[in-house]
Amino acid sequence: MATQTPHIIIHPSPGMGHLIPLIEFSKRLVHHHSFTITIVIPTDGSSMTLQKSTLDSLPTSIDYVFLPPVDFTDLPEGTKMETLVCLTMLRSLPSFKNTMASLVSTKKLVALVVDLFGTDVFDVAKEFNVSPYIYFPSTAMLLSLFLYLPELDRTVSCEYRDLPEPVRIPGCIPVNGKDLLDPVQDRKNEAYKLVLQHAKRYRLADGIIVNSFMDMERGAIKALLDRTEPDKPPVYPVGPLVNMGDGSGSDSDCLKWLDDQPNGSVLFVSFGSGGTLSSNQLNELAWGLELSEQRFLWVVRSPNDKAANANYFTVQSQNNPFDFLPKGFLERTKGRGLVVPSWAPQARVLSHRSTGGFLTHCGWNSTLESVVKGLPLIAWPLYAEQKMNAVMLTEDINVALRPKPDENGLISGDEIAKTVKGLMKGEEGKIVRRRMKDLKEASAMVLSENGCSTIALSKVVTKWIEKTRI
Repeated sequence: MATQTPHIIIHPSPGMGHLIPLIEFSKRLVHHHSFTITIVIPTDGSSMTLQKSTLDSLPTSIDYVFLPPVDFTDLPEGTKMETLVCLTMLRSLPSFKNTMASLVSTKKLVALVVDLFGTDVFDVAKEFNVSPYIYFPSTAMLLSLFLYLPELDRTVSCEYRDLPEPVRIPGCIPVNGKDLLDPVQDRKNEAYKLVLQHAKRYRLADGIIVNSFMDMERGAIKALLDRTEPDKPPVYPVGPLVNMGDGSGSDSDCLKWLDDQPNGSVLFVSFGSGGTLSSNQLNELAWGLELSEQRFLWVVRSPNDKAANANYFTVQSQNNPFDFLPKGFLERTKGRGLVVPSWAPQARVLSHRSTGGFLTHCGWNSTLESVVKGLPLIAWPLYAEQKMNAVMLTEDINVALRPKPDENGLISGDEIAKTVKGLMKGEEGKIVRRRMKDLKEASAMVLSENGCSTIALSKVVTKWIEKTRI
């Protein structure tokens, strides 16, 4: 009797920043290992238009289901983003269980893969005798912190930001407590309790797949691969899995504009799908780009003076972002700079011969895309774990420059101009450019047929395929 095609459920947390890496992982599985996949997406009532158009473009062997929206009317205003993400997953459990029961009855389910905030569904997986795995879409450094967090919580009584010494995450460069990810900054907040609860449940996974690779995070990955702790799940570094750029956006105005610019001359400026700046900071960035006299392509969003992650669930700006730029800025920078509202085809822009650097919020998707393209960075972290990423990129692997904020946290136009010129024209820019070139070559090597990331993924796949024979 022929064995059924092995099927996998992928269950991402809310937000495009979580969906995109799991889509790339899914594409790798169907293109290289012939699985079929259903992506089961929780919702909170926000528009799913962008998510739906992205999912509709995927191969037919990747199906998707949107779960019914959860109700948040009982939550107070100002509830943290991480709390909303975790509660969306938790409150979607009944509808997720129904969807999984339906799939179990028609498919040969071999694994359930969640991301960093998805461990609540592990009990459902065990109920249906399906192996639970985590696909960790961020750094090996953050994964090392998650596995260490229960110990840190037990041994430290104060807020982590008040510790006199940096936190020593296993295998990683020491990090000041104030630079740890946002939801651990207030240990009394519900967001911290939820993150800690997930961190404790990581050890219930049958394996953890991390989107990184040895040449980029050698110390952290070595620590993760050390199995001396008896209950630590096996870890598989399979990165960098990123969108390498398809045909989408090929006719966009920004790509046509890039065609007319000299090789390596343009700084791409974008804060990801969810990042926003304050009004003051938006003005300083505009002034800094103008003052730098360098070419730039800037994806601008309307400012938000309350939260740096204001676009996390919506992606699109709510107002015309051009209305918030300094008077005369567009006219004064015309020809040398191009400003586009809300969105640009990032993978295509980073691949373009004219792009020579990337000012980024240090989200891990964007960081890995830069590595694959060999583009040096200006690190400008905004929220989530991005400050940790910035520390690693600037102080550990030396592929980024970082502008210094003033005592009020504002990065001045003068400081921005100095950093931009440094990256695009200065000696410090040449150093990080050379280091990024080395990482680009290493990233291609690990994903080659006999590369260590390819081998690591094959080990997971072998385990899953064996399930079809049971």
